[in-house]
Amino acid sequence: MSWLNGTVFEHKEYLLLLLLLIPFIAWYIWKVRRNAASLQVSSAQAFELPKTATAKVYLRHIPFALRTLAIALLIVVLARPQSSNNWQSSTTEGIDIMLAVDISGSMLAEDLKPNRLEAAKNVAAAFINGRPNDNIGLVVFAGESFTQCPLTTDHAVLLNLFKDINSSMLTMLTDGTAIGMGLANAVSRIKDSQAKSKVIILLTDGSNNRGEIFPSTAAEIAKTFGVRVYTIGVGTKGEAPYPFQTANGVRYMNVPVEIDEPTLQHIASMTGGQYFRATDNASLKSIYAEIDQMEKTKINIQEYSRKQEEYKYVALAVFCLLLLEILLRYSLFRKIP
Repeated sequence: MSWLNGTVFEHKEYLLLLLLLIPFIAWYIWKVRRNAASLQVSSAQAFELPKTATAKVYLRHIPFALRTLAIALLIVVLARPQSSNNWQSSTTEGIDIMLAVDISGSMLAEDLKPNRLEAAKNVAAAFINGRPNDNIGLVVFAGESFTQCPLTTDHAVLLNLFKDINSSMLTMLTDGTAIGMGLANAVSRIKDSQAKSKVIILLTDGSNNRGEIFPSTAAEIAKTFGVRVYTIGVGTKGEAPYPFQTANGVRYMNVPVEIDEPTLQHIASMTGGQYFRATDNASLKSIYAEIDQMEKTKINIQEYSRKQEEYKYVALAVFCLLLLEILLRYSLFRKIP
């Protein structure tokens, strides 16, 4: 039970004694009215005088008010007011996360809007913004793989580098899908992390057809270093519209969606992760939200409290009030003309 901000009572039940002040005040009012002199006459007009009552008449109740307040504060002293200083020591145990994103030519298919790559970037950016305590890095892959951003807590830098991923980067890489290379690169970036939880989110829309490392081999490496891999296959089922550049401009053709789901499921199962299939923007967003819930940052909070007795100040106030009452009662209000 709080008295003032930061102050508590050790024996708050004593505060119920404050209710006794109600009959005490009522008794005083009754006593004042009972002691008032009265005279019954047929008319008081002849006795009416100009009102010359001094201020003492109206202020004669001050000693009683002081005593009442002193009693109230004495009850507060019995309740033992204490100041409580609380503070917290928080230790944050972040999760290290590497995003491995497929940027091969097939990621330009527009079954997700505006296309698979841009949809993956938008959802991943929201995921990054929602995890301020984590180290997050970015690896991209097509026919080869390279690190776009190492693990960092500077998410502003990470997001800027993430935005730079576009279709023009494909000219820097051999087209194709090197899932094994992308995963192995991500593992190499996170394997030496001191975090207790190390996670890779691998997103692709195809099957492994490039690179010198098989996906199963990369998964074995991830398992060895205690890295959990969540795999996401992105693309609708059946066929998807794909833009082709022609002499007459961009033309769209439906191309088959071929995602090696068994391999992605194997990678996730081997490393203790989970496989997801995103067929549209909404499902991709829900997948990242589910991963976000499964990989919550751990925060340990230790609370400390120190209490200090504050009754001394209240007792001093009681003493001052009683002293003031005595001085007023036997000096200024000793006699009222």
